[in-house]
Amino acid sequence: MTELDVAGQVVELIRRLAGPDAQAEVAVTRHDLALTRFANSFIHQNVAESGVSVRLRLHVDGRTAAGGGSLVDADGLHALVERTVAAARLCPPDPAWPGLTPPTAVRSSGLLDEETAYAEPDARADRVRAFVEAVGGLEAAGYCRTSYRSGAFANSAGHTAQGRTTEAAMDGIARAGGADGMARLCADRLADLDGAALGARAAGKARAAADPVELPPGRYEVVLEPAAVGDLLQNFSWYGFNGKRYAERQSFAEPGSAQFDPSVILVDDPLHASALPYDLEGTARRALTLVEAGVTRAVAHDRRSGAEVGTGSTGHGMVGASTFGPIPRNLRLLAAAGPGGRPDGGAEVTPGAVADGDTAALVAGMERGLLVSDFWYTRVLDPKSLVITGLTRNGVWLVEDGVPTRAVRDFRFTESYPRALAPGAVLGLGRRPVRQPDRLDGVWWEAPALRLAAWNFTGGASG
Repeated sequence: MTELDVAGQVVELIRRLAGPDAQAEVAVTRHDLALTRFANSFIHQNVAESGVSVRLRLHVDGRTAAGGGSLVDADGLHALVERTVAAARLCPPDPAWPGLTPPTAVRSSGLLDEETAYAEPDARADRVRAFVEAVGGLEAAGYCRTSYRSGAFANSAGHTAQGRTTEAAMDGIARAGGADGMARLCADRLADLDGAALGARAAGKARAAADPVELPPGRYEVVLEPAAVGDLLQNFSWYGFNGKRYAERQSFAEPGSAQFDPSVILVDDPLHASALPYDLEGTARRALTLVEAGVTRAVAHDRRSGAEVGTGSTGHGMVGASTFGPIPRNLRLLAAAGPGGRPDGGAEVTPGAVADGDTAALVAGMERGLLVSDFWYTRVLDPKSLVITGLTRNGVWLVEDGVPTRAVRDFRFTESYPRALAPGAVLGLGRRPVRQPDRLDGVWWEAPALRLAAWNFTGGASG
């Protein structure tokens, strides 16, 4: 029985048990996830799981309830519908119910790779072996994962949608003494993950991070590598371009205002890679430009938040959206033409503190500043202005006259992410965006290296 068959059965059960006037939407998703983990340069865990989830939302007699389950036989579906109908009878009235997605065309992304969908453990182990061999005797740890997702949607208004997608990701570190070097990548196909290249990059950065010096806190010009930029995009998504937070005046976003440097383009682009072509409400996903040449243009909405502000859904219905809000989960940072845009570099370099041509081109223009590999343990201090505190990780280097001269001890920072990318603050963007995996597959952030005029470092990592 296909996912669409299951969704159709649930809709029919709703009509029988809740009456012809009940409105229902059903999303059925099959997810196969396989993970190969390694530590101390050995594979220590290989796991795989396969499951089906059924999510039902029901609006009957002016009240709304939601339910979910993983049993798709007749008894399991009947029980899901019965308990959701019972819950709806007990819920308070829902005058803001936005209605169902009407029948519309949903275009498939067409990004399914069969070899990734059905990858054997040996295929992931090959990438791990290549990574470990490339670190040249350093201690290595990390993971390689593959994912296959297929799904279908149906509602009582007659709208249906289907889709399939695959994803592969690898994230690893190499350790030289107390110094770590990192390399990570997310891709549509397992074949696009080069374990040897990632291992060489991680090892080069680990060796270059030895014997770090301590620098005083202050505002430094920085080049942020794609992993660090990914943290900016993640926080922009959750707290800035979230339609519910915008409606509640808890977001910095001001559509129509030039809040970013003119070189900045931000696009949520789920069909670019690794996403089903519809959201939890059945709305077709599409590319949504959030920032165009520095000007904020839009925020993400599901049907409820979009109805509240009068714009409609942007295809960002998701689990938890009614509580936390709809968020962009596939955000890409691109460079506009003009000053502050793409550098002239791009040539490959020998892995070390500077791991790629994009970063080399940005670092070459820096008189004195810091090269930052990664951020971690970032926490929001003020959601409205998006002031974040966090730590650097996996390598920081002092750059003098365009050359990394010394490794630097990790810093704590406190910075407003929008202010750091404000007009005039972006000194350069790379030309090769790198997709960074999130903890959840299907969620990713794609960005090039980024050069900023100033970043506020407030103390050592233990401060």
